[in-house]
Amino acid sequence: MTNYEEARRIILEKVAPAGVERVLLLEAVGRVLAEDFAAPKDMPRWDNSAMDGFAVRSADCSPGVILKVTDYIPAGVSSDDMVAPGCAARIMTGAPIPPGADAVVPIEETEAGAETVKLLHQVRKNDHIRFKGEDVACGEPVVAKGTVIGPPQVSLLASFSAMLVPVYRKVRVAILSTGDELVEVGTEPKDSQIVNSNTLAVAAAVKQCGADPVILGIARDNKESHLALLSEGLKADVLVTSAGVSAGDRDLVREVLAELGVVEQFWKPGIKPGGPTAFALKGKVPVFSLPGNPVSTMITFEEFARPAILRMMGHEKPFRRTVRGYLKEGAKKKAGKLNFLRVHVTIEDGRHIASTSGDQNTGILKTMLRCNALALLPADRTEFKAGEEVDLHILDQTLEMEA
Repeated sequence: MTNYEEARRIILEKVAPAGVERVLLLEAVGRVLAEDFAAPKDMPRWDNSAMDGFAVRSADCSPGVILKVTDYIPAGVSSDDMVAPGCAARIMTGAPIPPGADAVVPIEETEAGAETVKLLHQVRKNDHIRFKGEDVACGEPVVAKGTVIGPPQVSLLASFSAMLVPVYRKVRVAILSTGDELVEVGTEPKDSQIVNSNTLAVAAAVKQCGADPVILGIARDNKESHLALLSEGLKADVLVTSAGVSAGDRDLVREVLAELGVVEQFWKPGIKPGGPTAFALKGKVPVFSLPGNPVSTMITFEEFARPAILRMMGHEKPFRRTVRGYLKEGAKKKAGKLNFLRVHVTIEDGRHIASTSGDQNTGILKTMLRCNALALLPADRTEFKAGEEVDLHILDQTLEMEA
């Protein structure tokens, strides 16, 4: 039986970035830069004023001195006129420093007249000047390959007029649910029928990854339906199925995938919930066959499919943040499998405290609503006491903000 850590290692060894495309700058937000970006120019491109005020020669300046104002330089305008001894040029923030000046005096540190300005404080050379290349020097590497693009990266790239940005391609994730008992959302289920919530739950998780879900529908419990829809799903970058992957006589997913040339890498990893999970490959297309129980589907997608999808889109850190936390209640389990305990984590006195989110039966879907983390209970243990420290996979990135 493949253990949890080995299963995740196998998956990440078998997947690679799906390719590179150039997109408009705003379309790159949240995506991963595929090439190092070096500054094509200095920034700032010229020495400029950091304040609204007066460009002066520092050697002329002392508290109480009165200088003659000989020029006015607004932002977006440069001046070739020399600031002569005993003179000053009125200047706005961002305007180029005129020849002869070596400091700027903020307007609030002066008493300005119609044609003169009185300085109220000592002035030092280089005061309030932003120098050429001070922020970024020409040729300096400023945004590294592998960076997730956010507002700071957009601002810098826009400053250099980088309209098209090379990013790793979004992957298309085909999603297929299986079973005669399923009906689509919007259809009133009859006795013994179940609404196909898994497809939309997986599609939502795919969208949260930044990938594009491709919904295939429902494969009925016959080989013809499975062959048609699984064949279609293998045309995507990733295929995710739910249900039909156990050992029942109507569980056809693994059998049909094998007929389609899909090579299984592991089946039934040592985890609970999610034991019947399988991972396979058709060429470069990873195939995740997840259990049909909605709780198990979401957890196995989170732990196995999500990291693979993120890695395929260039993310260098595809796993959720793991922290050490403390169980508020004790827990028991059977030996042999790593258990994912659905918990609600709060931060108390700087410590992560994990309370069970409810009945851990995999049929209790509402526990996923209150769950903001998964506590990992190691395979070789059977009993965990209240207050014991465990690993927590944090699912809600706002947790620290709430604290």
